[in-house]
Amino acid sequence: VQVGQEEVEAALTEEELDQRVDIYLSETDTLWMFDMPSVLVSVEAEDAGRILERNKIYVEICKSKPGNDRFAERMVQTLAGAAKTKEVQCETISMADKGMMVTAWDLDNSLDASGSRATTGESSRSPTSKEPDQSVSSDRGNILHFCPVFILLNQAHHNVEEEKCHSEAVLTSENFKQDLVIMERILMENIFQPKLAAYRQIPVLIEPDVTSDTDSTAATTEEDEEEEPDKEKKDGGKEEKGFDPSALSDVNERPEEEAAPRLEQLWSYMCDVTSGHSVSSMAWNKVNPDLLAVGYRELDSQDEKKGLACCWSLKNPMWPERIFHCEHGVTALDFSLASPNLLAVGMSSGSVAIYDVRNQHDTPLLDSSASLNKHTGSVWQLRWVEQDRGAAGGDKKERLMCISADGRVTEWLIQQRLDCSDLLKLRRTEREKKKLPGEKEKKREAPISQEAAGMCFDFHPEDTDIYLAGTDEGHIYQCSCSGKEQILGTYRGHKGPVYRVAWNPWSTELFLSCSADWSTMLWHRGSQTPLLTFTSVPAAVHDVMWSPKSAFLFAAVNESRVEIWDLSVSIFNPVISCPANPEATLTSILFAKNTDCLLVGDSLGGVGVWELLNLDAPGSDKV
Repeated sequence: VQVGQEEVEAALTEEELDQRVDIYLSETDTLWMFDMPSVLVSVEAEDAGRILERNKIYVEICKSKPGNDRFAERMVQTLAGAAKTKEVQCETISMADKGMMVTAWDLDNSLDASGSRATTGESSRSPTSKEPDQSVSSDRGNILHFCPVFILLNQAHHNVEEEKCHSEAVLTSENFKQDLVIMERILMENIFQPKLAAYRQIPVLIEPDVTSDTDSTAATTEEDEEEEPDKEKKDGGKEEKGFDPSALSDVNERPEEEAAPRLEQLWSYMCDVTSGHSVSSMAWNKVNPDLLAVGYRELDSQDEKKGLACCWSLKNPMWPERIFHCEHGVTALDFSLASPNLLAVGMSSGSVAIYDVRNQHDTPLLDSSASLNKHTGSVWQLRWVEQDRGAAGGDKKERLMCISADGRVTEWLIQQRLDCSDLLKLRRTEREKKKLPGEKEKKREAPISQEAAGMCFDFHPEDTDIYLAGTDEGHIYQCSCSGKEQILGTYRGHKGPVYRVAWNPWSTELFLSCSADWSTMLWHRGSQTPLLTFTSVPAAVHDVMWSPKSAFLFAAVNESRVEIWDLSVSIFNPVISCPANPEATLTSILFAKNTDCLLVGDSLGGVGVWELLNLDAPGSDKV
């Protein structure tokens, strides 16, 4: 067994311990154990431009991924692709032959006429010579013979010009344009007749089946003889259908199969002008329930482009009746009740404009460009409100109210120009945190901005002096237009911006709210905490609205689907949950006034009209 000898260290002497030893410290190579690069770069950084360019390239790459129309899947087996034949296709060159009838007399007269003009010029210059006089006298007959043809050509050319001018005048006349609009409406009503009948809830006219002439000529006499007993059987079956037990069983089974509530799309309000714009708001006309106003805005990365305000009618679902081009994106709009032809429009720049829908030009009737007190943030909602304080019968005054991202609730005065006065300025409030036992009080930090951005509001259906205001911090304020105390109460429950608040039109003590925190809440006016919270999918709820026919029904729309809730059936799950187009994001919702239909706006510029089927809503009794 070999055992290694351990080295014995020699002990240091006192002299060695007293000696001076120099120790040099040097830095070794850095060993990186964990490195997490930052995902954010300042705009003022040196490589900010390069990073922005890379982000644009990445967005283009994402657009070409599967699920996009631009994506194309191809397979190759070799490094060099197989040769492909290329062909060029163009429109065929059409050639046409044109000609006219010319006689020898016409050619002779035209030559004589050209020569006579030259001789007449020479005769005027030398009237004393004899030869020019003889040439003039000899050519007079040819000139006179050619004049009738020349006059006829001028008259024909003049008639063609008159016909062109007359046709242009007809095409540009207002009467002709109005006739075309009426003709277009007639064609659209013929095309959409079944859909419009379903929207109106009237019987749909079914066209009878017409057999072709070729089938009738190819049929033999034996087939004709066989058709007669078949018709008798069919007629007998129709007459005895009510007494057939199998038919009764089918009738009894159909309600069970079709009992499930569902949504069926009838059509969509969309055209080339609105394509690519996002629907921001919708409003019905107060007098004409078939006239719909839709606001559009277009967002391209961080730059917001011009907006649109369109008026759609049931008479033509394919093209709007009026198109108003706005300088900025439209965020809110509403029709007036006292003057149904006035349409108020709020924009992302804080401007407010009023259009007269009877006019076809884009110039607004009034705007807030000259107002010194106009909003500095986006006007998220506006509403025409009747002021019934001290007014009788038809003397009610109407006022225009707005809520904006600058934290102000304003009332607009409509005179020779638009000017506003503040009703309320929303302030931020600190959240109350529970103090643990033994914990010291921390110094509170002041908020960056004292104003809370106003996102939505809704006025009480019975008392228009009371209204609700939702903010970006998740709070809902109950406010009053009159009195010293402007804020009557605060409702805290949402953890994100409140996108919509809506009073129940049947039970005026209840109201709904939806937020970016994926929830919809039901509140009672006298309680500071929500009665119920509805959450179905992890997505922001953009809009909510009560049904105009029942106190238990309401509709909510999030980014991916439309939901119909019936509180008399379930408070946990919606009775209808309809997914939308995966390429579009749903933005707004609106119930039809006089039919069982629902309007849904999306981010691609479409407003879908959906019919509510098999939804037996309970009565409009108060909760």
